[in-house]
Amino acid sequence: MSSEAPKRVAVVGGGILGVSTAVHLLREGGSVILLTEGRLASEASGRSLSWLNSAGERSTPYHQLRLAGVERYRTLFAADPSREWLQFDGGVMWNAVGHGEETSARHAYEKSIGYDSKLLAPEEIGRIVPGVDSSSVPENAIFNGGEGWVSLPHLLEHLMEEFHELGGELVLNAGKVSVLSSEGRATGVVLPSGETYDADAVLVACGAATPSVVAPLGVEIPNGSPVSMLVITKPVEHSLESVLNTPRAAVRPNPGSTLALDHDWYKEHITEYSDGTFGIPDEVVQELADEASKLIAGNPELKPASWKIGYKPIPGDGEPVLGELDAVSGCFVAFTHSGATLALIVGELLAGEILTGDKHPMLATFRPGRFSQGFSRS
Repeated sequence: MSSEAPKRVAVVGGGILGVSTAVHLLREGGSVILLTEGRLASEASGRSLSWLNSAGERSTPYHQLRLAGVERYRTLFAADPSREWLQFDGGVMWNAVGHGEETSARHAYEKSIGYDSKLLAPEEIGRIVPGVDSSSVPENAIFNGGEGWVSLPHLLEHLMEEFHELGGELVLNAGKVSVLSSEGRATGVVLPSGETYDADAVLVACGAATPSVVAPLGVEIPNGSPVSMLVITKPVEHSLESVLNTPRAAVRPNPGSTLALDHDWYKEHITEYSDGTFGIPDEVVQELADEASKLIAGNPELKPASWKIGYKPIPGDGEPVLGELDAVSGCFVAFTHSGATLALIVGELLAGEILTGDKHPMLATFRPGRFSQGFSRS
């Protein structure tokens, strides 16, 4: 770290992107204060399917960044493969009845870019992918053997141990934190109570709230964040190891013999209340569990134990927003749909940029300045 590099960094957001960046900053000798509105992982990181992948079709820079993200998780996994909160047993997807050609086309694309992809007939599923009811596969399915999953609350707990060991300062229940700036440069943050913390640099990693946090700075970041839900089931006997993404349910294993479930077909049943909380009928949650049961060998009875609803962070153009604001130097943002897959690599790269001032080429197309330049992607 050069003598001119920022030494004191305020990280706003207690989700996986904020915590990962904070830990990487500490590893490189920075001084960090981490502030979160409520508890750690109280927003998107606490309700993410957290499927580690780069399946399907996306821009080349985004694909490359996701591959690097998965690779960082593989390094973490190799250090202790016994962790039940991080596993690499592949992912399976299939489309609805009558859309087998779309599945085949996706497989062909994935093969063309060297992504680990196998196209399976229903009768092959049971032999290659343990724990799946092959009768639920209508025509064909893709098995991406290199994919994995992580339980973000467990990963956050793991990273926070290092955060404290390295001397990080944590402020919980800070409320809605604002960025302070002077003469076009970030100077710290202020809490609703009026308490301020000076800093040489600020990172805003507040999930779906990120655009609203930087808006008072004169920065517009389009926000396409939808409402989503994650359900955790009661413990159940099953042999599922892979992540499943299907027309009516997405399922992954979860620590403690539970399963994590999500999808988007039930969005119209979610109600947002005036106090910012959400509600959904219990029978709709159970319907998702019933749909998930159809996918699992033996069709075990799945009972929801808990569910969380909130906004899933997605920038307006779908691409990550990562890096320093043009309008306010020293203020950085991390806002992306793929927070789980990108958490470790983005934390590493942003920490490097914050401490050295050197822009990393892998983040070049994801800069927040693209919106002020009138640039967008479909």
